[in-house]
Amino acid sequence: MARPTDDRTARTLLVTGGAGYIGSHMVRQLTGAGHRVVVLDDLSRGNRDAVAAAAADQPGTAELIEGSIGDAGALDRVFACGIEAVVHFAALAYVGESVLEPARYYRNNTVGTLALLEAMHAHGVRRLVFSSTCATYGVPASLPITEQTPQNPINPYGASKLMVERMLADLALPHALDSVALRYFNASGCAADGSLGERHDPETHLLPLVLFEALRVRAGGDPAATTLRVFGDDLPTRDGTCVRDYVHVEDLCSAHLLALNDLFDTSGSGSRRYNLGTRNGDTVLEIIETCRRVTGIDIRHHMDARRAGDPPELVADATRARDELGWTPRYPDVEAGIRHAWDWYRAHPPTSARD
Repeated sequence: MARPTDDRTARTLLVTGGAGYIGSHMVRQLTGAGHRVVVLDDLSRGNRDAVAAAAADQPGTAELIEGSIGDAGALDRVFACGIEAVVHFAALAYVGESVLEPARYYRNNTVGTLALLEAMHAHGVRRLVFSSTCATYGVPASLPITEQTPQNPINPYGASKLMVERMLADLALPHALDSVALRYFNASGCAADGSLGERHDPETHLLPLVLFEALRVRAGGDPAATTLRVFGDDLPTRDGTCVRDYVHVEDLCSAHLLALNDLFDTSGSGSRRYNLGTRNGDTVLEIIETCRRVTGIDIRHHMDARRAGDPPELVADATRARDELGWTPRYPDVEAGIRHAWDWYRAHPPTSARD
């Protein structure tokens, strides 16, 4: 868990993409630690009400400014708030979509981040925690993946994030920029206290889609009429389906908070990178089976062809984050995240699961 802040470290922080899934959970941890949070989000894929929910009953505060990281006017309004550091989540993050619309991903994720970095420099803000991704590694030659594993992304999403990592390294000296890039694996789960959940439109992530199917059957739907799809059963894995390292969203956020605290403690540290994962890889079929066990519902699926841009197996070695940041996942088993998500979706069922 993240170490607590004390009164002298309560700060004014910018969270880009703070109305999104991981971003809103981050806002909750920051306001819980007593910080004042300014959220910049264009709400194209975020939820306005998530910002208010994230700050509810917390000692800190959160304010939403609607706008894009590529909007100079919005950035000026944000940095006029006295920002001391940035936690940067704002990005497009669908692998399949990036293959179909690469220019959109480079424009938003890479060019947009450059605009943010230039605004930070203009306003004298020199600390940033960047939400990077395991997609920068592509198909690794060996597992688990360490920070020394060569980065060869196989889709535009991963490439757009790798370009940002390169910018952070290149700007470290001339901009006196201290940054931490957190390469995390598959975010999962919802807030353990039920305050926040995962909401995407469209939803493409495996775990929510499996639980949506469980809700449909729970409401009286025919299990045989499932639309749940599994992409590929012919990969070089133990059951032929993709293997991923699922990290609870609250554990991801605790790592961001630790990295942020470390940036304030280690001025002049330059650009650093850390993997965030549990080293526990689950196949798609294993996730479905765990969801069956948690929900007690007969969840079925259709098998489909594998998707372009999907590596067969991604599992992290997060030793460096443990040793240098003091990060230890509170929920290393994916089942805890599934239980928290199941509680959330039963209380907040998506429209598709109610029809």
